[in-house]
Amino acid sequence: MTYGELYEYGKRTLGEAGVTEAALDARLLLEYICHTDRNELIVHADHNRSGMEEQFYRTVIEKRAERVPLQHITGEQEFMGLSFRVNEHTLIPRQDTEILVEEAMRHLVDGMRILDMCTGSGCILLSLLKYSNECEGIGVDISEKALEVARENAARLQLSAAFLAGDLFAPLESLEAERTVRGGRHGVLFDMVVANPPYIETGVIAALMPEVRAHEPLAALDGGEDGLSFYRRITTQAPAYMQRGAYLFFEIGCGQAQAVTALMQETGFGGIEVLRDYAGLDRVVYGTKAY
Repeated sequence: MTYGELYEYGKRTLGEAGVTEAALDARLLLEYICHTDRNELIVHADHNRSGMEEQFYRTVIEKRAERVPLQHITGEQEFMGLSFRVNEHTLIPRQDTEILVEEAMRHLVDGMRILDMCTGSGCILLSLLKYSNECEGIGVDISEKALEVARENAARLQLSAAFLAGDLFAPLESLEAERTVRGGRHGVLFDMVVANPPYIETGVIAALMPEVRAHEPLAALDGGEDGLSFYRRITTQAPAYMQRGAYLFFEIGCGQAQAVTALMQETGFGGIEVLRDYAGLDRVVYGTKAY
């Protein structure tokens, strides 16, 4: 088959399967298999491809038609201009999350200590470290499988970061105790805490797109009955690990800005701001530890 014929086959198959961006995914998978770029379809659509390439392309198209996420097939997702490894153990980094990183970068000063709660693939923390100087970072996640991906991403980007497994701040409590025993600096205090926690209401998960509900980790999606479970816990516990004036950044689901703002106000955070994403939806809430 020619390059153009393969593309038409992929586009048709994905369209019939109900894939929203069938044409785009068909092209990206074709480029992935053939190691080409988008110009190939324009300039060399009539060129024949090898039987092996055709076989592999049909295989990945079938996977995508079964609603396996594109990024799980290719194993990568671009985020903040960087390439991150992803798999079924991590959330796929999304463009909306770049809003959080971009705003955090505006407040980031070289040499700061950053805590990334619910780090997943590590994309938020590693992006902040990549685009700053002499900052230190710790990422925490309850999934050791996710942290394996985060550590691989750190190695690929040649960045130094610590990744700890445990339930929210529990690993930091152990770290603090260890430092105290060793006679080191007591306490683990950060200048910035960032988090993209699970925020989807439990009852809504069954209605999500198949790519999300069947292939992304449930633990990274389920935010409890009202979607605010992790915001309550992080907002309450974070101040004990923050310097005075430190920043707390949250990604939120649309419709959660008012509730998360109220939680932060009740805990004593000040200077609270809400930022919208590219679709005009509330996406980030942040503030500073007042005392």
